Amino acid sequence: MSLRRSFIASKDDSLRINDQIDAKEVRVIDENGAQLGVVKIDEALKKAKEMEVDLVEVSPDAEPPVCRLINYGKYLYQKEKKAKESRKKQKIIEIKEMKFRPKIDHHDFEYRIKQIREFLDKGDKVKITIRFRGRELIHSQLGFDLAGKIVDELKDLGSPEKPPKMEGRNIAVIISAMHKK
Repeated sequence: MSLRRSFIASKDDSLRINDQIDAKEVRVIDENGAQLGVVKIDEALKKAKEMEVDLVEVSPDAEPPVCRLINYGKYLYQKEKKAKESRKKQKIIEIKEMKFRPKIDHHDFEYRIKQIREFLDKGDKVKITIRFRGRELIHSQLGFDLAGKIVDELKDLGSPEKPPKMEGRNIAVIISAMHKK
């Protein structure tokens, strides 16, 4: 273990290594995951030097703090590799928006419902906006009725996150896709 390694500033500031650890006693775990017990920090550092590895504090909140005897560079590499792998597996959910008018023709309504069904099948969320122009705002109940009709049409594929809500001159509702089992 070189003296230089003890002064390496980690990317993750919560991890302390070697001389940065300020606890009097630590619980030590070796490279294989076997517990070596609670020992004084001096003994743990000595053991790390003998094994030519670093003493890395992995759980500073525990009483006493938990430290592992591992190669610090290898530990950071594996941690970064796991994070990268988990980012690959994440599915990004997009919010698609579909705009309606309160007096929509039946064919237009059916076509938009078909498109919304495709979005929900892909796992995306859909924001439904019903826009009012001019004096149509007086008949806002027509918009709420239309929003209820849309939600009923799509209840087999998704459910609204919140009930339809008036936002300025629009009524908006977000429908989330149901999780497939």
